[in-house]
Amino acid sequence: MKSYLQRIGRSLMLPVAVLPAAAILLGIGYYIDPSGWGGESPIAAFLITAGDSLIANMPILFAIGVALGMSKDNNGSSALSGLVGYLIITGLLSPDSVAILQGIDVEAVNAAFGNIENQFIGIVVGAIAAAIYNKFGETRLPQALAFFSGRRLPPIIMSVVALALSGILFFIWPPVYTGLVTFGTWISGMGAIGAGLYGFFNRLLIPVGLHHALNSVFWFDVAGIDDIANFWAGTGTLGVTGMYQAGYFPIMMFGLPAAGFAIYQLADEDKKAQTLSLMMAAGFATFLTGVTEPLEFAFMFIAPQLYLIHAVLTGLSLFVSSFFGWTAGFGFSAGLIDYILSFNLPLANQPIMLMLQGLVFAVLYYVIFRWAIVQFDLSTPGRGVDVGPGEDMDNAAPATTVGTASSDDKFEKQARIILDGLGGTENLETLNHCATRLRMDVKDPSKVNEARIKEANIPGMNKSGNHVQVVIGTEVQFVADEMEKLR
Repeated sequence: MKSYLQRIGRSLMLPVAVLPAAAILLGIGYYIDPSGWGGESPIAAFLITAGDSLIANMPILFAIGVALGMSKDNNGSSALSGLVGYLIITGLLSPDSVAILQGIDVEAVNAAFGNIENQFIGIVVGAIAAAIYNKFGETRLPQALAFFSGRRLPPIIMSVVALALSGILFFIWPPVYTGLVTFGTWISGMGAIGAGLYGFFNRLLIPVGLHHALNSVFWFDVAGIDDIANFWAGTGTLGVTGMYQAGYFPIMMFGLPAAGFAIYQLADEDKKAQTLSLMMAAGFATFLTGVTEPLEFAFMFIAPQLYLIHAVLTGLSLFVSSFFGWTAGFGFSAGLIDYILSFNLPLANQPIMLMLQGLVFAVLYYVIFRWAIVQFDLSTPGRGVDVGPGEDMDNAAPATTVGTASSDDKFEKQARIILDGLGGTENLETLNHCATRLRMDVKDPSKVNEARIKEANIPGMNKSGNHVQVVIGTEVQFVADEMEKLR
């Protein structure tokens, strides 16, 4: 189950990657006309409408993205199946259709059906569409029906499955929706404390990749909160909408880089240069873009005590920003780019205070991390744990089991070393990647050589059963591409 949910989380990165485009369009539009909706500027209206068209259709993007990402070969037929299923279900269960089915006025239809077009439905439909494609994408029908064989068949099957799923949802969606709303209301009803609890558990779920499930309740329109869309659309309450986003800015832009600085300072003298290189690259990524995984994975498994401290401080940050009503928002993650883009939005409330809060949290992270590492003699990158292979990548011995090419390209060298550490191409079953991590399944986990993989000069890795995650950073796609060439 955990591996399956991780695959969904990985697949979500495809549609989530579209959000920065919406953020840029909305951010620039509101910067031109901060009064809202571009009423005083045609250019602002153009940009805001374009950005909102992406935000409003996120459920469709999720249905397509999850179906595509979870298919065995990322074929477009799976994406089409996801779209077909989503359109049928949301059409049949729209308030107008339900009113006809129940023989009542539209105004009397359960409110749950007015929220059937949400990311939760998109994710479920996408996952089912991918399963259908993986099962029937290569099916051969009798000669008379041969035209519908293979990849043409999954969308047809999905249309039938969608009819059945609509019938099931007709009865179970209202109580399910009510439960989600109750849960979201319970947390949101706790105000700043609820925001703090959310931030704490969000970080705790990062190592297993299940944080997307929690995020969907608060960031998207699963339980009626829809914090991201409402913030960027300017629909909500000043000082409240954005409370599940704002507290991340002090952590990602200041706290984590300060933690990286403490780790560097306490590294062994002979490893400080390598540690500095790793911490600078990871710290810059989290500051500029809010991509935290390269830095977090550098210590979360070798020093889980530090990661628990990080989770507590993240919860504290969300509590503080929510308590004072300081808000800012992000389309992708809480880095400098999104901070600047959201600064002039109508629901951005005293966002400059988040920078002051960030300075305080930089001190907290530095002091607490430094104290904990020394007090408990923790292993961290460069301190009892090798940062890299101990030699320059250009001088690393080439892998002997995955080909003979002699390119000097660093991504190819990393790909060869990682493949070698995985037990060779014959042991690699699936290969995917998210924003910063390679995500792979191997046939025989006993053949995985973690020490060999770490020779690729990576920030970190995690092995759980047949599933292996290797943290690369924001250049992960290039390493994945080279691995695909070598397969």
